[in-house]
Amino acid sequence: MLNASELPVAVIGAGPVGLAAAAHLVTRGIPLVVLGRGDTVGASLIEWGHVRVFSPWRYNIDAAARSLLENAGWQGPDGDALPTGSDIVGAYLQPLAALPQIAQNLKLGVTVTAITREGLDKVSSAGRDASAFVVRYRDKDGEEVRVQARAVIDASGTWTQPNPIGVDGLPVLGEASASDYISYGIPDVGGVERGKFAGKCVLVIGGGHSAINAALALMEVQETAPGTEIFWALRRCGVDRLLGGGLNDQLPERGALGLAAKSAMEDGRLNMLAPFAVSRIQKEGDSLRVDAKLAGLPYSIGVDRIIVTTGFRPDLSFLRELRIALDPTVEAPPALAPLIDPNLHSCGDVPPHGVVELAHPEPGFTIVGSKSYGRAPTFLMVTGYEQVRSVVAEIAGDHKAAREVHLVLPKTGVCSVDLGVSLTEDGKSGACCGGKGG
Repeated sequence: MLNASELPVAVIGAGPVGLAAAAHLVTRGIPLVVLGRGDTVGASLIEWGHVRVFSPWRYNIDAAARSLLENAGWQGPDGDALPTGSDIVGAYLQPLAALPQIAQNLKLGVTVTAITREGLDKVSSAGRDASAFVVRYRDKDGEEVRVQARAVIDASGTWTQPNPIGVDGLPVLGEASASDYISYGIPDVGGVERGKFAGKCVLVIGGGHSAINAALALMEVQETAPGTEIFWALRRCGVDRLLGGGLNDQLPERGALGLAAKSAMEDGRLNMLAPFAVSRIQKEGDSLRVDAKLAGLPYSIGVDRIIVTTGFRPDLSFLRELRIALDPTVEAPPALAPLIDPNLHSCGDVPPHGVVELAHPEPGFTIVGSKSYGRAPTFLMVTGYEQVRSVVAEIAGDHKAAREVHLVLPKTGVCSVDLGVSLTEDGKSGACCGGKGG
Protein backbone atom coordinates (compact mmCIF):
# COMPACT_ATOMS: atom_id res chain seq x y z
CA MET A 1 0.00 0.00 0.00
CA LEU A 2 1.20 3.50 -0.83
CA ASN A 3 2.78 5.32 2.09
CA ALA A 4 2.07 8.95 1.24
CA SER A 5 4.51 10.26 3.85
CA GLU A 6 7.37 8.77 1.85
CA LEU A 7 6.44 10.74 -1.26
CA PRO A 8 7.90 14.17 -1.92
CA VAL A 9 6.05 17.45 -1.91
CA ALA A 10 6.04 18.80 -5.46
CA VAL A 11 6.82 22.51 -5.76
CA ILE A 12 5.96 24.03 -9.13
CA GLY A 13 8.08 27.08 -9.83
CA ALA A 14 11.74 27.85 -9.10
CA GLY A 15 11.43 31.56 -8.39
CA PRO A 16 11.75 33.29 -5.00
CA VAL A 17 8.54 31.86 -3.51
CA GLY A 18 9.01 28.35 -4.92
CA LEU A 19 12.58 28.14 -3.62
CA ALA A 20 11.44 29.55 -0.28
CA ALA A 21 8.94 26.67 -0.10
CA ALA A 22 11.83 24.30 -0.85
CA ALA A 23 13.89 25.84 1.96
CA HIS A 24 11.05 25.36 4.46
CA LEU A 25 10.56 21.76 3.34
CA VAL A 26 14.28 21.08 3.75
CA THR A 27 14.25 22.68 7.20
CA ARG A 28 11.42 20.38 8.27
CA GLY A 29 13.00 17.29 6.74
CA ILE A 30 10.23 16.72 4.18
CA PRO A 31 11.18 15.13 0.82
CA LEU A 32 10.66 17.46 -2.13
CA VAL A 33 10.92 17.95 -5.85
CA VAL A 34 11.04 21.40 -7.46
CA LEU A 35 9.93 21.82 -11.07
CA GLY A 36 11.08 25.00 -12.84
CA ARG A 37 10.23 26.10 -16.39
CA GLY A 38 13.51 27.90 -17.08
CA ASP A 39 17.00 26.61 -17.70
CA THR A 40 18.00 28.35 -14.50
CA VAL A 41 16.20 29.28 -11.31
CA GLY A 42 14.50 32.66 -11.28
CA ALA A 43 13.79 32.52 -15.02
CA SER A 44 11.08 35.18 -14.80
CA LEU A 45 13.32 37.53 -12.84
CA ILE A 46 16.03 37.19 -15.46
CA GLU A 47 13.54 38.39 -18.06
CA TRP A 48 13.28 41.65 -16.13
CA GLY A 49 16.78 41.43 -14.74
CA HIS A 50 17.62 44.99 -15.83
CA VAL A 51 14.94 46.45 -13.53
CA ARG A 52 15.82 47.64 -10.02
CA VAL A 53 13.15 46.76 -7.46
CA PHE A 54 11.79 49.22 -4.91
CA SER A 55 12.09 46.89 -1.91
CA PRO A 56 15.52 46.55 -0.24
CA TRP A 57 17.30 43.22 0.14
CA ARG A 58 16.04 42.63 3.67
CA TYR A 59 12.49 42.09 2.31
CA ASN A 60 13.58 39.84 -0.55
CA ILE A 61 15.20 36.96 1.33
CA ASP A 62 13.14 34.26 3.04
CA ALA A 63 14.10 33.48 6.64
CA ALA A 64 14.44 29.70 6.18
CA ALA A 65 16.42 30.21 2.98
CA ARG A 66 18.73 32.68 4.73
CA SER A 67 19.37 30.21 7.54
CA LEU A 68 20.28 27.41 5.12
CA LEU A 69 22.56 29.70 3.15
CA GLU A 70 24.32 31.16 6.17
CA ASN A 71 24.91 27.68 7.58
CA ALA A 72 26.71 26.95 4.31
CA GLY A 73 28.93 30.03 4.69
CA TRP A 74 26.95 32.44 2.49
CA GLN A 75 27.20 36.14 3.24
CA GLY A 76 24.12 38.10 2.32
CA PRO A 77 24.10 41.47 0.56
CA ASP A 78 23.56 44.81 2.26
CA GLY A 79 20.02 44.71 3.59
CA ASP A 80 19.35 48.33 2.66
CA ALA A 81 20.52 48.05 -0.96
CA LEU A 82 18.03 47.86 -3.81
CA PRO A 83 18.73 44.85 -6.06
CA THR A 84 17.85 44.33 -9.70
CA GLY A 85 16.09 41.20 -10.85
CA SER A 86 19.44 39.81 -11.98
CA ASP A 87 20.96 40.61 -8.58
CA ILE A 88 18.26 38.58 -6.83
CA VAL A 89 18.94 35.61 -9.06
CA GLY A 90 22.73 35.78 -8.94
CA ALA A 91 23.30 36.71 -5.30
CA TYR A 92 20.42 34.80 -3.71
CA LEU A 93 18.45 32.29 -5.80
CA GLN A 94 21.37 30.59 -7.54
CA PRO A 95 23.35 30.04 -4.31
CA LEU A 96 20.16 28.74 -2.67
CA ALA A 97 19.47 26.35 -5.55
CA ALA A 98 23.09 25.14 -5.42
CA LEU A 99 22.73 23.86 -1.85
CA PRO A 100 22.89 20.04 -2.03
CA GLN A 101 19.59 19.64 -0.19
CA ILE A 102 17.84 21.56 -2.96
CA ALA A 103 20.06 20.92 -6.01
CA GLN A 104 19.52 17.16 -5.93
CA ASN A 105 15.76 17.71 -5.96
CA LEU A 106 15.62 20.43 -8.63
CA LYS A 107 14.44 19.78 -12.18
CA LEU A 108 14.76 22.70 -14.60
CA GLY A 109 13.62 23.27 -18.16
CA VAL A 110 10.35 21.42 -17.56
CA THR A 111 6.76 22.31 -18.43
CA VAL A 112 4.04 21.09 -16.09
CA THR A 113 1.09 19.95 -18.20
CA ALA A 114 -1.34 18.47 -15.67
CA ILE A 115 -1.93 17.58 -12.04
CA THR A 116 -4.41 14.94 -10.89
CA ARG A 117 -5.00 12.30 -8.22
CA GLU A 118 -3.63 8.81 -8.83
CA GLY A 119 -6.27 6.88 -10.79
CA LEU A 120 -8.98 9.51 -10.24
CA ASP A 121 -10.41 12.29 -12.36
CA LYS A 122 -11.94 15.46 -10.98
CA VAL A 123 -15.39 13.91 -10.55
CA SER A 124 -14.25 10.83 -8.58
CA SER A 125 -14.60 11.11 -4.80
CA ALA A 126 -14.09 7.63 -3.33
CA GLY A 127 -10.66 7.41 -1.70
CA ARG A 128 -9.65 10.77 -3.09
CA ASP A 129 -8.00 12.24 0.00
CA ALA A 130 -5.83 9.14 0.45
CA SER A 131 -4.68 9.08 -3.17
CA ALA A 132 -1.33 10.52 -4.16
CA PHE A 133 -1.06 13.48 -6.49
CA VAL A 134 0.39 12.87 -9.92
CA VAL A 135 2.22 15.73 -11.61
CA ARG A 136 2.86 15.32 -15.32
CA TYR A 137 5.46 17.40 -17.13
CA ARG A 138 7.57 17.55 -20.28
CA ASP A 139 11.29 17.58 -19.66
CA LYS A 140 13.82 19.62 -21.64
CA ASP A 141 14.06 16.82 -24.21
CA GLY A 142 10.30 16.85 -24.78
CA GLU A 143 9.72 13.54 -22.99
CA GLU A 144 6.60 13.19 -20.83
CA VAL A 145 7.29 12.36 -17.19
CA ARG A 146 5.05 11.71 -14.20
CA VAL A 147 5.96 12.11 -10.55
CA GLN A 148 3.90 11.17 -7.49
CA ALA A 149 3.59 13.60 -4.60
CA ARG A 150 2.04 13.74 -1.17
CA ALA A 151 1.15 17.42 -1.65
CA VAL A 152 1.55 20.08 -4.33
CA ILE A 153 2.55 23.72 -3.89
CA ASP A 154 1.91 25.75 -7.03
CA ALA A 155 4.29 28.73 -7.03
CA SER A 156 4.44 29.07 -10.81
CA GLY A 157 3.62 32.78 -10.79
CA THR A 158 1.87 34.76 -13.52
CA TRP A 159 4.75 36.22 -15.56
CA THR A 160 4.09 34.01 -18.57
CA GLN A 161 0.46 35.17 -18.79
CA PRO A 162 0.47 38.93 -19.46
CA ASN A 163 -2.85 40.69 -19.77
CA PRO A 164 -3.77 41.83 -23.27
CA ILE A 165 -4.38 45.40 -24.39
CA GLY A 166 -8.18 45.43 -24.33
CA VAL A 167 -9.95 47.20 -21.49
CA ASP A 168 -12.45 44.32 -21.56
CA GLY A 169 -9.74 41.76 -20.73
CA LEU A 170 -9.52 40.47 -24.30
CA PRO A 171 -6.89 41.04 -26.98
CA VAL A 172 -8.01 43.87 -29.26
CA LEU A 173 -8.68 43.17 -32.91
CA GLY A 174 -5.38 42.70 -34.69
CA GLU A 175 -3.32 42.37 -31.50
CA ALA A 176 -2.28 38.78 -32.22
CA SER A 177 -1.26 39.45 -35.83
CA ALA A 178 0.78 42.47 -34.72
CA SER A 179 2.63 40.50 -32.02
CA ASP A 180 6.03 41.01 -33.68
CA TYR A 181 5.69 44.73 -32.94
CA ILE A 182 4.38 44.36 -29.38
CA SER A 183 6.39 43.76 -26.18
CA TYR A 184 4.70 42.66 -22.94
CA GLY A 185 6.05 43.20 -19.44
CA ILE A 186 9.26 45.19 -19.04
CA PRO A 187 11.50 44.96 -22.13
CA ASP A 188 15.15 45.93 -21.81
CA VAL A 189 14.61 49.14 -23.77
CA GLY A 190 18.02 50.64 -23.05
CA GLY A 191 19.98 47.40 -23.31
CA VAL A 192 19.75 44.33 -25.50
CA GLU A 193 16.47 45.45 -27.06
CA ARG A 194 17.49 49.05 -27.70
CA GLY A 195 17.52 48.56 -31.46
CA LYS A 196 13.78 47.87 -31.45
CA PHE A 197 12.98 51.26 -29.93
CA ALA A 198 15.71 53.78 -30.71
CA GLY A 199 14.49 56.38 -33.19
CA LYS A 200 11.00 54.87 -33.25
CA CYS A 201 7.56 56.06 -32.22
CA VAL A 202 6.62 53.94 -29.21
CA LEU A 203 3.27 53.60 -27.45
CA VAL A 204 3.40 52.46 -23.79
CA ILE A 205 0.07 51.13 -22.48
CA GLY A 206 -0.54 50.72 -18.74
CA GLY A 207 -0.84 52.73 -15.56
CA GLY A 208 1.59 51.15 -13.10
CA HIS A 209 5.19 51.73 -12.15
CA SER A 210 6.35 49.25 -14.77
CA ALA A 211 4.85 51.59 -17.35
CA ILE A 212 6.71 54.51 -15.77
CA ASN A 213 9.90 52.45 -15.86
CA ALA A 214 9.40 51.74 -19.57
CA ALA A 215 8.67 55.39 -20.35
CA LEU A 216 11.74 56.62 -18.46
CA ALA A 217 13.94 54.02 -20.16
CA LEU A 218 12.68 55.27 -23.50
CA MET A 219 13.56 58.82 -22.48
CA GLU A 220 17.13 57.71 -21.81
CA VAL A 221 17.22 56.23 -25.30
CA GLN A 222 15.78 59.50 -26.58
CA GLU A 223 18.85 61.41 -25.34
CA THR A 224 21.10 59.67 -27.87
CA ALA A 225 18.40 58.86 -30.43
CA PRO A 226 16.42 62.12 -30.62
CA GLY A 227 14.01 60.68 -33.19
CA THR A 228 12.51 58.50 -30.45
CA GLU A 229 8.92 59.61 -29.80
CA ILE A 230 7.07 58.41 -26.71
CA PHE A 231 3.33 58.14 -26.10
CA TRP A 232 2.06 56.81 -22.79
CA ALA A 233 -1.57 55.67 -22.66
CA LEU A 234 -3.57 55.14 -19.47
CA ARG A 235 -6.59 52.95 -20.02
CA ARG A 236 -8.91 54.02 -17.24
CA CYS A 237 -7.82 57.18 -15.49
CA GLY A 238 -6.19 60.55 -15.79
CA VAL A 239 -2.60 61.64 -15.33
CA ASP A 240 -3.10 63.62 -12.13
CA ARG A 241 -4.47 60.64 -10.26
CA LEU A 242 -1.62 58.43 -11.43
CA LEU A 243 1.20 60.77 -10.49
CA GLY A 244 -0.43 61.85 -7.26
CA GLY A 245 0.46 58.50 -5.73
CA GLY A 246 3.91 58.41 -7.29
CA LEU A 247 4.87 61.87 -6.06
CA ASN A 248 3.73 61.17 -2.50
CA ASP A 249 5.21 57.71 -2.34
CA GLN A 250 6.77 56.55 0.92
CA LEU A 251 9.54 54.71 -0.94
CA PRO A 252 11.95 57.34 -2.34
CA GLU A 253 13.08 55.33 -5.35
CA ARG A 254 9.51 54.67 -6.37
CA GLY A 255 8.37 58.23 -5.81
CA ALA A 256 11.26 59.47 -7.92
CA LEU A 257 9.76 57.72 -10.93
CA GLY A 258 6.64 59.86 -10.66
CA LEU A 259 8.69 63.03 -10.36
CA ALA A 260 10.76 62.15 -13.42
CA ALA A 261 7.67 61.32 -15.46
CA LYS A 262 6.00 64.59 -14.48
CA SER A 263 9.10 66.55 -15.51
CA ALA A 264 9.21 64.75 -18.88
CA MET A 265 5.58 65.65 -19.57
CA GLU A 266 6.23 69.29 -18.80
CA ASP A 267 9.22 69.26 -21.17
CA GLY A 268 7.19 67.70 -23.97
CA ARG A 269 9.34 64.55 -24.12
CA LEU A 270 6.49 62.34 -22.95
CA ASN A 271 3.03 62.55 -24.51
CA MET A 272 0.14 61.36 -22.37
CA LEU A 273 -3.09 59.81 -23.65
CA ALA A 274 -5.81 59.28 -21.06
CA PRO A 275 -8.22 57.63 -20.76
CA PHE A 276 -7.31 55.56 -23.79
CA ALA A 277 -9.15 52.43 -25.00
CA VAL A 278 -7.74 50.62 -28.04
CA SER A 279 -10.26 48.98 -30.39
CA ARG A 280 -8.09 47.78 -33.28
CA ILE A 281 -4.46 47.47 -34.39
CA GLN A 282 -3.58 47.22 -38.06
CA LYS A 283 -0.19 46.68 -39.67
CA GLU A 284 0.75 49.28 -42.25
CA GLY A 285 4.08 48.31 -43.75
CA ASP A 286 6.64 48.28 -40.94
CA SER A 287 4.46 50.26 -38.53
CA LEU A 288 1.09 50.00 -36.81
CA ARG A 289 -2.06 52.04 -36.88
CA VAL A 290 -3.82 52.05 -33.52
CA ASP A 291 -7.52 52.93 -33.50
CA ALA A 292 -8.88 53.87 -30.10
CA LYS A 293 -11.09 56.15 -28.10
CA LEU A 294 -9.35 58.97 -26.25
CA ALA A 295 -11.52 60.48 -23.52
CA GLY A 296 -14.48 58.83 -25.25
CA LEU A 297 -13.80 60.27 -28.74
CA PRO A 298 -12.42 58.42 -31.81
CA TYR A 299 -8.64 58.67 -32.09
CA SER A 300 -5.99 57.07 -34.30
CA ILE A 301 -2.22 57.09 -34.02
CA GLY A 302 0.59 55.56 -36.04
CA VAL A 303 3.39 53.92 -34.05
CA ASP A 304 6.37 51.63 -34.66
CA ARG A 305 6.27 49.66 -31.42
CA ILE A 306 3.90 49.02 -28.51
CA ILE A 307 4.90 48.15 -24.93
CA VAL A 308 2.05 46.59 -22.92
CA THR A 309 2.30 46.81 -19.11
CA THR A 310 -1.24 45.93 -18.11
CA GLY A 311 -0.50 43.28 -15.51
CA PHE A 312 -0.76 39.51 -15.49
CA ARG A 313 -3.18 36.66 -14.85
CA PRO A 314 -2.78 33.05 -13.61
CA ASP A 315 -2.38 30.02 -15.86
CA LEU A 316 -5.04 27.57 -14.70
CA SER A 317 -4.80 25.21 -17.67
CA PHE A 318 -2.90 22.43 -15.90
CA LEU A 319 -5.21 22.44 -12.88
CA ARG A 320 -8.36 21.20 -14.64
CA GLU A 321 -8.43 17.80 -12.89
CA LEU A 322 -8.09 19.30 -9.41
CA ARG A 323 -10.90 20.62 -7.25
CA ILE A 324 -9.94 24.23 -6.86
CA ALA A 325 -12.17 27.08 -5.71
CA LEU A 326 -11.62 30.56 -7.12
CA ASP A 327 -13.35 33.84 -6.46
CA PRO A 328 -15.27 34.85 -9.61
CA THR A 329 -13.83 38.36 -9.60
CA VAL A 330 -10.11 38.08 -8.89
CA GLU A 331 -9.56 34.32 -9.40
CA ALA A 332 -8.01 33.93 -5.96
CA PRO A 333 -9.03 31.42 -3.24
CA PRO A 334 -12.42 32.52 -1.87
CA ALA A 335 -11.17 33.27 1.65
CA LEU A 336 -8.27 35.34 0.31
CA ALA A 337 -10.14 37.27 -2.36
CA PRO A 338 -11.88 39.83 -0.09
CA LEU A 339 -8.50 40.71 1.43
CA ILE A 340 -6.85 41.51 -1.91
CA ASP A 341 -9.65 42.72 -4.17
CA PRO A 342 -8.11 45.76 -5.91
CA ASN A 343 -11.48 47.45 -5.91
CA LEU A 344 -11.20 47.59 -2.12
CA HIS A 345 -7.52 47.31 -1.16
CA SER A 346 -4.01 48.40 -1.99
CA CYS A 347 -1.10 46.06 -1.27
CA GLY A 348 -0.19 48.07 1.82
CA ASP A 349 -3.38 47.16 3.68
CA VAL A 350 -3.55 43.44 2.80
CA PRO A 351 -3.12 41.49 6.05
CA PRO A 352 -0.65 38.59 6.33
CA HIS A 353 -2.30 35.27 5.61
CA GLY A 354 -1.52 31.60 5.31
CA VAL A 355 -2.92 28.14 4.76
CA VAL A 356 -6.41 28.94 6.04
CA GLU A 357 -6.97 31.70 3.49
CA LEU A 358 -5.24 29.71 0.73
CA ALA A 359 -7.29 26.52 1.15
CA HIS A 360 -8.92 24.75 -1.80
CA PRO A 361 -11.41 21.86 -1.79
CA GLU A 362 -8.50 19.61 -2.88
CA PRO A 363 -6.68 18.77 0.39
CA GLY A 364 -2.92 18.96 -0.01
CA PHE A 365 -2.99 21.35 -2.96
CA THR A 366 -2.13 25.03 -2.50
CA ILE A 367 -1.46 27.96 -4.80
CA VAL A 368 1.05 30.44 -3.35
CA GLY A 369 2.89 33.55 -4.45
CA SER A 370 1.60 35.97 -7.04
CA LYS A 371 -0.55 33.27 -8.62
CA SER A 372 -2.52 32.98 -5.38
CA TYR A 373 -3.63 36.59 -5.95
CA GLY A 374 -5.19 35.64 -9.29
CA ARG A 375 -5.87 38.83 -11.20
CA ALA A 376 -5.36 41.13 -8.23
CA PRO A 377 -2.45 43.31 -9.32
CA THR A 378 -0.40 43.84 -6.18
CA PHE A 379 1.70 41.29 -4.34
CA LEU A 380 4.24 41.42 -1.54
CA MET A 381 7.22 39.11 -1.93
CA VAL A 382 7.48 38.83 1.85
CA THR A 383 3.81 37.82 1.91
CA GLY A 384 4.70 34.92 -0.37
CA TYR A 385 7.37 33.84 2.07
CA GLU A 386 4.85 33.90 4.90
CA GLN A 387 2.42 31.88 2.78
CA VAL A 388 4.89 29.05 2.19
CA ARG A 389 6.03 29.03 5.82
CA SER A 390 2.40 28.46 6.84
CA VAL A 391 1.66 25.92 4.09
CA VAL A 392 4.75 23.81 4.82
CA ALA A 393 3.97 23.86 8.55
CA GLU A 394 0.52 22.49 7.74
CA ILE A 395 2.00 19.75 5.54
CA ALA A 396 4.35 18.85 8.41
CA GLY A 397 1.38 18.50 10.77
CA ASP A 398 2.35 21.57 12.79
CA HIS A 399 -1.13 23.07 12.63
CA LYS A 400 -0.47 25.58 15.39
CA ALA A 401 2.51 27.11 13.58
CA ALA A 402 0.57 27.08 10.31
CA ARG A 403 -2.03 29.39 11.82
CA GLU A 404 0.34 31.82 13.52
CA VAL A 405 1.29 35.08 11.86
CA HIS A 406 5.08 35.47 11.61
CA LEU A 407 5.08 38.57 9.47
CA VAL A 408 4.67 42.25 10.23
CA LEU A 409 4.31 44.06 6.94
CA PRO A 410 6.42 47.17 6.40
CA LYS A 411 4.45 50.41 6.62
CA THR A 412 5.94 51.49 3.33
CA GLY A 413 3.96 48.81 1.56
CA VAL A 414 6.90 47.15 -0.16
CA CYS A 415 5.12 45.50 -3.03
CA SER A 416 5.81 43.50 -6.08
CA VAL A 417 3.93 42.67 -9.17
CA ASP A 418 4.55 38.98 -9.78
CA LEU A 419 8.06 38.95 -8.35
CA GLY A 420 8.96 42.27 -6.83
CA VAL A 421 9.02 44.64 -9.76
CA SER A 422 6.95 47.53 -8.50
CA LEU A 423 4.24 48.68 -6.16
CA THR A 424 1.41 48.14 -8.57
CA GLU A 425 0.65 47.09 -12.08
CA ASP A 426 -2.27 49.39 -12.77
CA GLY A 427 -3.38 49.00 -9.18
CA LYS A 428 -4.82 51.20 -6.48
CA SER A 429 -1.90 52.16 -4.31
CA GLY A 430 0.30 54.71 -6.00
CA ALA A 431 -1.16 54.10 -9.42
CA CYS A 432 -4.57 54.94 -10.74
CA CYS A 433 -8.12 53.86 -10.26
CA GLY A 434 -7.93 51.07 -7.74
CA GLY A 435 -8.53 48.40 -10.34
CA LYS A 436 -6.80 46.31 -12.92
CA GLY A 437 -5.45 48.21 -15.84
CA GLY A 438 -4.81 51.93 -16.15
